[in-house]
Amino acid sequence: MSELRRIIHIDMDQFYAAVEQRDRPELRGLPVAVGHDAPRGVVATASYEARRFGVHSAQAIQTAKRLCPGLVIVEPRFQAYKEVSAQIHQIFHDYTDLIEPLSLDEAFLDVTANKRGIALGVDIAREIKARIKAETRLTASAGVSYCKFLAKIASDYRKPDGLCVIHPDRALTFIDQLRVERIWGVGQKTMEHMHRMGIFTGADLRRASLSHLTREFGKMGRVFYDFDRGIDERPVISEWERKSVSCERTFARDLSAPDEVSAELGHAATELERRLRKNGFEGRTLTLKVKYADFQQITRSLTQDEVLTSRSQLLELGLRLLALVDYSPSHPIRLLGLGVSGAHGDDERRGEPRHEWRELELEFLPW
Repeated sequence: MSELRRIIHIDMDQFYAAVEQRDRPELRGLPVAVGHDAPRGVVATASYEARRFGVHSAQAIQTAKRLCPGLVIVEPRFQAYKEVSAQIHQIFHDYTDLIEPLSLDEAFLDVTANKRGIALGVDIAREIKARIKAETRLTASAGVSYCKFLAKIASDYRKPDGLCVIHPDRALTFIDQLRVERIWGVGQKTMEHMHRMGIFTGADLRRASLSHLTREFGKMGRVFYDFDRGIDERPVISEWERKSVSCERTFARDLSAPDEVSAELGHAATELERRLRKNGFEGRTLTLKVKYADFQQITRSLTQDEVLTSRSQLLELGLRLLALVDYSPSHPIRLLGLGVSGAHGDDERRGEPRHEWRELELEFLPW
């Protein structure tokens, strides 16, 4: 790179739960989980008080209640969260318009050439954190580095209300002691594969050649090779073209009867047609997503010559895809989803899957 960039990753602390505790003082200090209290409900966000009991996001509500008998479950208010998120993004825009939202509660900012003319990314991050706290009464954690990969990890270093900088001169030292499962793209199966190869840390990964990694992991091998060397040229992109529209539903009870599954597919086709129309989206590939009771997940896709817009098209193709799926009373379906994407589209950004990030020990380095 000809010039080192200043990239900030802002991550709101326990965002949904924090908004609820802010707006409802009686919840402050209590273990709170935001989610729908139902047999198949899932935790959207847990307060830090709840996390001490092992409650975390994406966990089944029923599991969370067993772990924390005094758990207070609050129905989500997504409109309220969107309004707060918009308020926070207005603060971001006072410093830069190069903002890449990842969700309502986190975003990347490229502040290399910022509106305030502030030289150090850490000073901008400190100002943004202070303004978020003053204007919303919420706390945010910030990570600062020269690339998105490291800024994302740094934001999780001193949560809550944390600020961490990974200086270019210390990047490889940081990565050396990074557990491989903390690297973007390393999910459970990839982690297990790497462990079988004797790769447990960034230092271990760096001993593997590029040819070896691409042989074992395909195109992602190159991503792992680069990230492990602190190489991440991805820009902060303020606007992404929508590449898919989808809907899915988790059932109150597992389904195995063909007529019930087909009926649910019809409901999904109706909802997908509505969403396609609302978003003005046109695509030619239909994807069926199935999650079984044991949480195994599969997808099946078909691409057509014509644009998919009507319920009849979606249902006809969906039933054809469903015929390729095996299910039975001993292997029932927990979740069903349908999505439309572009004929040549792919709705994941290269090397940037969703992933959980945890704290790492590294001294604070101003930069």
